[in-house]
Amino acid sequence: MAHSEDFIFGVRTVSEAIQSGKEIHKVLLKKGGRSENMAALLELIHYRDIPFQYVPEEKLNGLTRKNHQGVIAFLSAVEYQDITKLLPMLFEEGRVPIVLILDNVTDVRNFGSIARSAECAGADAIVIPVKGSAQITSDALKTSAGALNYIPVCRTFHLKETVSYLKESGLQIIAATEKGSQPYYKADLTCPTAIILGAEDVGISPELLRMTETWISIPMAGNIASLNVSVAAGILLFETRRQRAEI
Repeated sequence: MAHSEDFIFGVRTVSEAIQSGKEIHKVLLKKGGRSENMAALLELIHYRDIPFQYVPEEKLNGLTRKNHQGVIAFLSAVEYQDITKLLPMLFEEGRVPIVLILDNVTDVRNFGSIARSAECAGADAIVIPVKGSAQITSDALKTSAGALNYIPVCRTFHLKETVSYLKESGLQIIAATEKGSQPYYKADLTCPTAIILGAEDVGISPELLRMTETWISIPMAGNIASLNVSVAAGILLFETRRQRAEI
């Protein structure tokens, strides 16, 4: 459950937070909740492209015993960025972009650890989907050791469209999957690259796998067949750094 400082509630409070520009991860609305103020809030949510979900009142009551008026909004600990605006800036600065794409990575602490490795390894951005991603709370910020204050996090409604955009922009798309036959250290990571990492239980979704040019894996020597996704991210990112340091 999120800590109390990670969410706000009440129609007016949530409306004012959105209007003031606070970064909202998601809004929960009570099923069947209808009022003039609620309709105005919903219009504002649509206008700002904020993810929302209708839930039973019991769900809201489980989050707070206070008078939530049928509305709870989860705050993000970071300000999301737009990859379509960020990427051209990276090229203009003469950088060779390295971008992480996280598919269904929902564990907050895994996300924080990934962000920490990404920032330390000099990655340029982390891309996450609006639905099916970890909520970036104070827990994620703490686990990242502050890295989320520095590395851009880009949120997208459609990962497939974002992957297509990155490919059209000149990035090679690599999938890190146990299905990959190529060891990660044999992949050329010196060019502009986006690496897709999937959730530990389901991996990368088939539709994204079909869009990738290369499947790489991390060879295992023990009895367990897979690594924690944050550990895998660190290995791949620092291999990228190693290769680029040699040229």
